[in-house]
Amino acid sequence: MTTATLDTLGRLESEAIHIFREVAGEFDRPVILFSGGKDSTLLLHLAIKAFYPAPVPFPLLHVDTGHNFDEVIEFRDRVVAQHGLRLEVAKVQDWIDDGRLEERPDGTRNPLQTVPLLDSITQHKFDAVFGGGRRDEERARAKERIFSLRTAFGQWDPKRQRPELWNLYNGRHRAGEHVRVFPLSNWTELDVWNYIEREGIELPDIYYSHEREVFLRDGMWLAEGPWGKARDGETLQRKVVRYRTVGDGSCTGAVESDAADIHAVIAEVAASRLTERGATRADDRLSEAAMEDRKREGYF
Repeated sequence: MTTATLDTLGRLESEAIHIFREVAGEFDRPVILFSGGKDSTLLLHLAIKAFYPAPVPFPLLHVDTGHNFDEVIEFRDRVVAQHGLRLEVAKVQDWIDDGRLEERPDGTRNPLQTVPLLDSITQHKFDAVFGGGRRDEERARAKERIFSLRTAFGQWDPKRQRPELWNLYNGRHRAGEHVRVFPLSNWTELDVWNYIEREGIELPDIYYSHEREVFLRDGMWLAEGPWGKARDGETLQRKVVRYRTVGDGSCTGAVESDAADIHAVIAEVAASRLTERGATRADDRLSEAAMEDRKREGYF
């Protein structure tokens, strides 16, 4: 442990478990967004704790861009099978194939996740959607409530946010509306890693240092894959890297790192002055308000 104490982690865990149980009591059809990344894996771990020894009473949903790292998808499927969970997968490619979406010129599919997400919420009549967003990640997320009301069109209006006093949460919503729920809102990246260490939570290998062929674009080390190749003037280099966050491979960068175990990762995160999204996500650099614009449209 470095900065966070067991007391801090205990309070954060208790708050998250309370939120899961509150949602189970207030809503009819909750779902947990699960991609196999560190935050959604932590979210699932807390859900399992919240209802143990009973099974998790909610299904999981992954909005799959098709631009995933193989290690993450293998991990996702293994965790789902291990815990006997039900996973719904909404594939962005299906929406592209039938004409409901079009590929973007830049090739990234992260912004294309919004429509499949909202369509899946409507199709399955989900009224509460758990996400792994944290307030320390990005400015738009910093001002969003733990219970975040979305309109019948799935949109977020910051002006309609409700007060959240102490541990009191207002889940009221009209027919067709739903609530996004963020049990990790008050966690930091360092809290997440300290808790992962404390609980012995397994993660995909790409969160730890490894050798990978990457190329430099806009100050980020990107890997080749089905999402695209290095362009003219971009040279593939074999580097020792790790991923701080996992998303669409076309816009998720690696960082040079020799942090091969969790203790080294914690030390590295403690010394960092950039959030993982700020350091490695090209989709958040499209504009000063890129994340908020997407959230208003219905993004995670």
